[in-house]
Amino acid sequence: MSFRSRPRFLGLCDTEEESMSASPPRTWEPEIKIVSFRLDNGLTLLVLPDHHVPVVSLQLHYRVGSRHELPGITGISHLFEHLMFRGTEELGPEEFSRILQAKGGEINAFTTKDHTSYFENLPAEHLELAVRLEADRLKHLKLDEENFRTELQVVLSERKLRSVDSPFGLVEEQLYATAYTQHPYQWPVIGRDQDLRRLTLADCHSYYRTHYHAGNLIVVVAGDVDPEAARDLMVRYFGDIPNPGLPESPPVVEPPQRGERRAIFKKVSQVEAFFAGFHIVGLGHPDIYPLTLLAVILSTGKSSRFYQEFVRTGRAAEMEADLAPPPWSTQDPDLLVIRAVAAPGNALAALEADVWSLIETLKKQGVKPEELARAKKMVKSQVVQALSKNFYRGLLVGLFHLKTGDASQVNLMLRNYEAVDQDDLRRVAQTYLREDNRTVVTLKPVSPEESQSLGPLV
Repeated sequence: MSFRSRPRFLGLCDTEEESMSASPPRTWEPEIKIVSFRLDNGLTLLVLPDHHVPVVSLQLHYRVGSRHELPGITGISHLFEHLMFRGTEELGPEEFSRILQAKGGEINAFTTKDHTSYFENLPAEHLELAVRLEADRLKHLKLDEENFRTELQVVLSERKLRSVDSPFGLVEEQLYATAYTQHPYQWPVIGRDQDLRRLTLADCHSYYRTHYHAGNLIVVVAGDVDPEAARDLMVRYFGDIPNPGLPESPPVVEPPQRGERRAIFKKVSQVEAFFAGFHIVGLGHPDIYPLTLLAVILSTGKSSRFYQEFVRTGRAAEMEADLAPPPWSTQDPDLLVIRAVAAPGNALAALEADVWSLIETLKKQGVKPEELARAKKMVKSQVVQALSKNFYRGLLVGLFHLKTGDASQVNLMLRNYEAVDQDDLRRVAQTYLREDNRTVVTLKPVSPEESQSLGPLV
């Protein structure tokens, strides 16, 4: 249960054929019914009734992610996600999951930069059980030294596996640490090794009191449920949970970048690579839609520009333009990241220069109508597929509400993509894909002896 198991949602299909075959009728638009309630203690409930199948998705989205941390306690949001499965005064470790899985439920959680989310997909007849258990662990979580130390070791091992021992994990961490100078997006969701090792049980108790309460919670129930019945369940089990309020937290705004930043990361590697990040926008900005389509045109599928220019020709082993699409886009301005791995025998510097040349050509000439049409079809088909499932409908609605305050944005997604034209794509490329707005981290392979002389990887 961690950010690593985040549902792969609204990521594009593995094959273009799969995506194209699922394309929606051109005139179709979603009409998700959203019934909202606000309890006296500040809890927000969003109900998405759908009685076609007797199943429900219960989701709890807490407004707490790595952006709410401070230097010295980075990674505590993700650690706390683990601790939420360690039991309560009534339940032992992992018993929460075992009870619901025995009823046919699917249980998991994930942590991001902006939120921590927990979900259960299960038969509708067991909704009350899931609500009762979620309320129990919110009110009576067992936070003791044994549980804290156990899960801290799990997270430290996870960091080593996912960041330190992975080919590019620390390179990407260096990219964000270099691109951001003030905003908390500069540190990884899983946290920094030194901060994790300094965390204490007292830190967790303080974090729990500050962020895990009714006023900081959005609950989504999607599926075979009556809205009033869902509200009554929430009042019964969550209505007595106090809302201490949130501490004042002035927004942090990353200042505009005033020139390219570069860094070199040395480690034992069989390949050369570079990661480049361009500051863009957050979910609430309309440019997120043309930027998403631009990333698709650059690197999704074998028709994309990067594949045709660099991968198919054998110059790059991998080439990707990565941008989380709505509503996975971050709340505050994120990075559009270009990852390039040089094929053996190809100079990385020449590959990078040609990537920037391709970007400059796109900024001057724009994209072809057929490229834009293809990108729209791929992205829109993914939205339609997501909207066909209770779980993903709930995520869409919950995350739009959490990050923008407007859950109804879910019903405008297809329209927003369709409204993007070629001029929009050229404009966002010219606005954001600028040298002065660019941070580049180069992976430089070194021998094991040189790597050892540089000190340990953490």
